[in-house]
Amino acid sequence: MLDRDLAELYDVETKVLNQAVKRNIERFPEEFMFQLNNEEFEILKSQIVTSSWGGTRYLPIAFTEYGVAMLSSVLRSKRAIEVNIQIMLIFSKIREMIVDTLSMKLDIEEIKRRLSNQDKNLELVFSYLDELIDKKHEATSRRPIGFKHN
Repeated sequence: MLDRDLAELYDVETKVLNQAVKRNIERFPEEFMFQLNNEEFEILKSQIVTSSWGGTRYLPIAFTEYGVAMLSSVLRSKRAIEVNIQIMLIFSKIREMIVDTLSMKLDIEEIKRRLSNQDKNLELVFSYLDELIDKKHEATSRRPIGFKHN
C-alpha cells in the first residue's frame, strides 16, 4: 500500500506518516517498505485515470504487510492505536489456531501409527490362517472314528 492510502486509513496526513517512518527508520527494513522510483511512479500515475496526485514533491513510499503492521505501532492517531490492538488480537488468534492445528496433526500421526500397527497385526493373523489352511490340506486321511455297519 502507498503512504497516502495508509495515511488516510490511519487518519493522519501523509506528511505525518512519512515523518513517523523517518523518526523510526530502524523499524522499517527493506522487507517492510520501499520508495517508488520515477518509472514506477509514472506507471502508477498512468493507471489512475483521474489523477489526484497533484504536485507531489516526493516519490511515494510503498509498504508491505509488515510495514503496514509496523506503522500502526509508530503512529499516534486513535485509528492507528485501534488497528494495532486489532493486529495483536489477530496474532493471538492465529497462535491459538496454530496450537490447535499442531495438536490435530499430532493426533492424526498417532492414529496413523496405530493403523500401521493394526495392519501389521492383521497381516500376522492372515499369515497364521494361511498356515492353518495349508496344514488342513496337508493332513493325512485318518480312519473315521465310530462304529462300522456291515
